[in-house]
Amino acid sequence: MAERVPADDGFFMPAEWAPHERCWMAWPCRESLWGDGLDAARGAYAAVARAISAFEPVTMLANAAEVAEAAARCGTTVATQALPLNDSWMRDSGPTFVVDGKGGLGGVDWRFNAWGEKFHPFDEDARIAGRVLEQLAVPRYAPPLVLEGGSIHVDGEGTLLTSEECLLNPNRNAALDRAAIEDLLRRYLGVSAFVWLGQGLDKDDTDGHVDNIACFVRPGVVMAVTCDDPADPNHAILGDNLARLKQARDAKGRALEVIELPLPREARHLDGQRLALSYVNYYIANGGIVMPSFDDANDALAYDIVSKAFPERRVTQVPALPILAGGGGIHCITQQQPRA
Repeated sequence: MAERVPADDGFFMPAEWAPHERCWMAWPCRESLWGDGLDAARGAYAAVARAISAFEPVTMLANAAEVAEAAARCGTTVATQALPLNDSWMRDSGPTFVVDGKGGLGGVDWRFNAWGEKFHPFDEDARIAGRVLEQLAVPRYAPPLVLEGGSIHVDGEGTLLTSEECLLNPNRNAALDRAAIEDLLRRYLGVSAFVWLGQGLDKDDTDGHVDNIACFVRPGVVMAVTCDDPADPNHAILGDNLARLKQARDAKGRALEVIELPLPREARHLDGQRLALSYVNYYIANGGIVMPSFDDANDALAYDIVSKAFPERRVTQVPALPILAGGGGIHCITQQQPRA
């Protein structure tokens, strides 16, 4: 008998703005990744956790030896729990939760290979999703697909947003073509329509995660990152993505309204490598948005654009450059558990 998939049981992935039970995060620990920036990264993760905890419960996972430090730095509004970790990107190593609309909760435990086997070891991170789902005592579905949560975004009404650079990358699923990947996403996330963007940001270690370039704001509305400097490699990349969004139709047949969000004005570099800074890499919480600031001329403009797009939510900006030094943003370090 074929193994059951979420769609068989009436499960689907809800939109990120649906009510949350809590947010899951993981404490920075890979010294080879962070180097001299580890302490600053921990301070930034703690600030994000505290900001989110103003809106919903937060659990910070940490290696047993670091639980006490995580608890002290995050404060009393954030729960801490020991769990073995290699790294700290809960969006990508944690479970993708699914609901059935009738009070049921389940989780998808994707195969995790550290963004195309870029970082070793990753054995503990490959087990995080399963361990969290076991702790919650909810059904676990394990598709034959390497995928990170940051590479997909959904509208909760059947539409999935992703990028070709990431999902079609041979370092993830060399044996699967676009049709096979779409079939698995239909069965495991309950989606029916796909909006494929092209490339992600220039020099993004994730091979083009969509959460750095675009996200749904509500059904029929997408926020997309733009670049107005023709000399920047991102200008052509983001122009192509914008054109694709304007031609797309969602699962309900609607054309998409696109809200444009500029990149930070100033490019930042670490060890000669450009950092993939993006304001769209934010977390949608219960009643709030926690978004990055970069000590940049466009910080206030980005805050205003996001605030207008989410009038019912209070927007909080948290300095995120120490997080970007590790290769990701606020959305990358968080994973929402929807309220069933």
